[in-house]
Amino acid sequence: MDRGAEAERLFKEGYNCSAAVVLAFRDLIEFRLGTGEEQLKKLAIGFGGGLSRQRLTCGAVSGMTMVLSALLSDGADKGKIYSVVQKACAEFKAETGSLICGELLKGPSAFDTSPCPEKRTAEYYKKRPCAELCRLAADIAQKFTEQ
Repeated sequence: MDRGAEAERLFKEGYNCSAAVVLAFRDLIEFRLGTGEEQLKKLAIGFGGGLSRQRLTCGAVSGMTMVLSALLSDGADKGKIYSVVQKACAEFKAETGSLICGELLKGPSAFDTSPCPEKRTAEYYKKRPCAELCRLAADIAQKFTEQ
């Protein structure tokens, strides 16, 4: 399965960036943790928009981190997971120039920290790189989970 394409599709369906990346791996996470789609949506929702639209760490990066933790951690291996996440984040940053939502967004939307998300319109998708960032984060997560 092309997890990146699935994450991009889910974002374009209306999921936030973090949920789109996490849900692109829902089958594997469900198998590993016994956690279903509804629980994963609840877990990821607050990370969208750079931690609840504060424009901090990119929600796609947060989703990537949740995927890597869920699929690669035994729950006690902080050093191992930190190392994997740092490598994945370095790859994301090398490709995009930043891990920060506000820096990745260009224009006025980078400064919009209202808790009310914008409506998903054609114009919304034109001015944001988020769908592509979801694809990239999921592609990176897929690479690390398949090693």
